[in-house]
Amino acid sequence: MVRNDDTDVRVRGSYQRAFQAGETVLDEGDSGDKLYVIQSGEIELSRTAQGGKRVVARLGAGDFFGELGVVLGKPCTNRAVAVCNTRVLELDRETLEAMCLGEPEIAIRMIRVLVSRLIEAERRLAVLGVDDLLRPMVRDLIRKAEPHAEGGYRIESTLRELADDCGLSMFEAHRALHQLFDSKVIRLVDDCLYAKDLDALSACLEPA
Repeated sequence: MVRNDDTDVRVRGSYQRAFQAGETVLDEGDSGDKLYVIQSGEIELSRTAQGGKRVVARLGAGDFFGELGVVLGKPCTNRAVAVCNTRVLELDRETLEAMCLGEPEIAIRMIRVLVSRLIEAERRLAVLGVDDLLRPMVRDLIRKAEPHAEGGYRIESTLRELADDCGLSMFEAHRALHQLFDSKVIRLVDDCLYAKDLDALSACLEPA
């Protein structure tokens, strides 16, 4: 990531970490305060879904992960495990910011990678279609729905919990929920989901 040879040697000496095959680098829910740049080897990203482990991606030398945490301070949404003996650079937010300021090309490269990942996510959504996202979401919402004192049903769950339980990415879960909002079968009030009629919600599972 760094072009200057002296800086590159200094960064490697200070921040390089080695992991053996099968060793966990990050786990779901860990505090996301580091960015990891793979120097050699391979990392598998996965998350726990309703049907078990779901592999999200496999990354190799030159790839990075942990950007959600180091940029936004959010907990990790994926588990990162070394597929083989792997070396990574572990960079905290302050170090990453200093590197980007010193070498703007680093920030540009990161932006390019993030944009390509977003494009790939959109391509995957186009292939899946909305129905493929709605089905697991509707089933999970019905399973979690509890009668509400004022009528209807209350569904207490975060977007991340819904995504994990449905085996969807956060982006996919967000799109599925908004489809249901647009259909007016669920609504969001004070950070809690409400469904007036479970039959109407169940109807979303039926072919159009």
